[in-house]
Amino acid sequence: MRILVTAFEPFGGSDRNPTMEIVGSIGASMPWVTTLVLPVVTGVGPGSAWSVVQPMLQESWDVVMHLGESAKASMVMVERVAVNLRDAGVADNTGTVLRDHPVVEGGPAAYFSTLPVRDLVEASIAASVPAALSLSAGTFLCNETMYRSLHVLQHMRRSTLAGFVHVPQLPVQAAVRGGPSMEADAMARSIGAMLSRLRAGPRLDRA
Repeated sequence: MRILVTAFEPFGGSDRNPTMEIVGSIGASMPWVTTLVLPVVTGVGPGSAWSVVQPMLQESWDVVMHLGESAKASMVMVERVAVNLRDAGVADNTGTVLRDHPVVEGGPAAYFSTLPVRDLVEASIAASVPAALSLSAGTFLCNETMYRSLHVLQHMRRSTLAGFVHVPQLPVQAAVRGGPSMEADAMARSIGAMLSRLRAGPRLDRA
């Protein structure tokens, strides 16, 4: 099984991003997973997150899991929907702030994750890390990356499972800006459990 997991670089004034620490841990412990760190830059131009993701999607993957940080999350959140909207109150790492822009002009209003989202939540909980389903990936770059990936994979008629998982900020980040947090090793354990569940294949006890 070929699995691609992406993370994001630090943004919003922080010098840390928990997703980078997660993929660092995964890269060391799960050699069958390919990891990639994306720039926090919107759009499709050179230097954007999409300019890094798009070439990778031309390869054949069984699973593409994007990871992102949410300073509001108190647990690991498996996203269900990506919407065709870029409307962020925070700037990307080039200083760009977008309001009321579509992700893909003329694209569908939304895409559902094709990951087995409930199974992933269960896998995290079984690994003693709190997790839950989240309706939407928001309207910043996390949502944009999820939407663009699902849009392209559908148009290429790929059977690749793809979606997005948000993780909380690190305790060191929360100490500066407040809000909930989670230790990096717990988050890595959660994502590792999800990837192991995906590698194991469909649950046979599901109707």
